[in-house]
Amino acid sequence: MEKNEENQLNIELSEDVALGVYSNFSIITHSPSEVVCDFIQMMPGMPKGKVRTRVLMTPQNAKRFLHALKDNIQKYEQHFGPIDDSDHPGMPPMNFGTPSTMA
Repeated sequence: MEKNEENQLNIELSEDVALGVYSNFSIITHSPSEVVCDFIQMMPGMPKGKVRTRVLMTPQNAKRFLHALKDNIQKYEQHFGPIDDSDHPGMPPMNFGTPSTMA
């Protein structure tokens, strides 16, 4: 087998998943064995948001995802210019009983 064939993954993407989910808010929580990412859609003027999807990962995969996301943001900014995130004031801290980080 050729080397480039050994490094290929066979990944299926169904139509409903390919459409994607819009999220403009996220909450990340963790336990000793998993990292939970809730992707939320907040609508202007609405009193609450709705979790559109939840992704669970091992801490190791979450760290790999962090590095991949940093790399992709860096490449995006090299191509399109810096992303201005100054118009989003910090959200008030929320605690659901576990340590959390908001993005």
